[in-house]
Amino acid sequence: MTTENIRTYDVIVIGAGPVGENVADRTTAAGLSTVLVESELAGGECSYWACEPSKALLRPALLRADAMHVPGLDPGVKNPLDVEAVLAHRNRMSTDWNDGGQVEWIKSAGIDLLRGHGRLAGEREVSVETPEGDTVRLRARHAVAVCTGSRADLPPLPGIENLRPWTSREATSAQPPPRRLVIVGAGVVGVEMATAWQALGSRVTLLARGDGLLSRLEPFAGELVTERLREAGADVRFGISVVGAERVDDGEVRVTLSDGGEITADEILFATGRAPRSKDIGLDTVGLKPGDWLAADDSLTVSAVPGDWLYAVGDINRRALFTHQGKYQARIAGAVIAGRARGERLDTGRWSPHSSTADIEAVPGVVFTDPEVASVGLTVSQAERTGRAVEVVDYEIGHLAGAVQYRPDYRGRARILIDRDRQVVAGATFVGPGVGELLYSATVAITGEVPVERLWHAVPAFPTISEVWLRLLETRRDS
Repeated sequence: MTTENIRTYDVIVIGAGPVGENVADRTTAAGLSTVLVESELAGGECSYWACEPSKALLRPALLRADAMHVPGLDPGVKNPLDVEAVLAHRNRMSTDWNDGGQVEWIKSAGIDLLRGHGRLAGEREVSVETPEGDTVRLRARHAVAVCTGSRADLPPLPGIENLRPWTSREATSAQPPPRRLVIVGAGVVGVEMATAWQALGSRVTLLARGDGLLSRLEPFAGELVTERLREAGADVRFGISVVGAERVDDGEVRVTLSDGGEITADEILFATGRAPRSKDIGLDTVGLKPGDWLAADDSLTVSAVPGDWLYAVGDINRRALFTHQGKYQARIAGAVIAGRARGERLDTGRWSPHSSTADIEAVPGVVFTDPEVASVGLTVSQAERTGRAVEVVDYEIGHLAGAVQYRPDYRGRARILIDRDRQVVAGATFVGPGVGELLYSATVAITGEVPVERLWHAVPAFPTISEVWLRLLETRRDS
């Protein structure tokens, strides 16, 4: 027997991942009563099946790759990784898939948590089906924020429902390494998981439909990652797609390729993109199509729904599919919701407190492969596509003393794009071991719109890899 009750809050947040938690934190801090609705684990995809476990798998692999090239360390690190220890570390970083710590934080922040499947039920209303079978009706005085994120998008392959393929969730939470792993997809998930599982002893075959890896980044990024994956033993193939796959009686996966070839593996991972978690969240009750991405403006408001009460924050709006970018949006959305609740006039200008300008101008991202790839702002192809006139400045990072200290055979490359009209940095890409830590300086340069001439006065310490900024400026000057 089910029961129904009604509860009223200032703000309802559907989805208690890092994005939803940050929206709720900001609205609660502004004095608005807020409830989080979550059907799975509080902490969301990033904590249990994405950022945290994947980087826990990758860190030992990347550290070992560096150490193998450092004099005095190389003999001691040539043995295989301790797989059991690496997986135990991964489990700890995922808190053994227990959200108790997250729940404690939610309570300490003064936020209510309601477990169950939340669906929109009309204007400012959400219906929650609890695990006990009860229905809780929630009403919002001011706002409902949809923060349900995204899921793996599997291809329409015949018989895929019987294949039991890996998605990013299985790839980051699997326990024993498969002896043979086929990875379909050449984006971030595909190359990171190829790096991790190859290092943990799997024989990895990576299939790319196009002619390179990481196609949304500068081409040299994918080229350097391809080189290292192949050196590590991975089989990387381009211009190949999967036309059929089946799991046979002994549990193996038999994969048929577009070139007529066939591969047999123990597991197959489809890293072929993301889809919105919006199919069953009641979008039809507010005039939207179930299963669609939720388009939001720079204030994270769903403008297709009148009344300025519905918000889409994080992956669900498809503006920038990164956890850190979703948390940034959450901070903006929290300020917008609080401002409207207080009847304030919003400042929605570029780089204002109520506008998620960075989603368009400066989205940072790191690919934790060997070598690392760090990028923010425009690439050359994006500049060409949008009609931005830019200067392209390149430098080989391996020429730096700091790079040689880091790894004597260091190979890497840096590129900055300079807006010709405004004389500010419009984009930056760094490829090489340890370059992820260069990214924030580039992000500050872009968001702060620092004039290039002022950057001459930002003196990098010697010998560090950050000296690449000086070398880029010198290369531009001397050319």
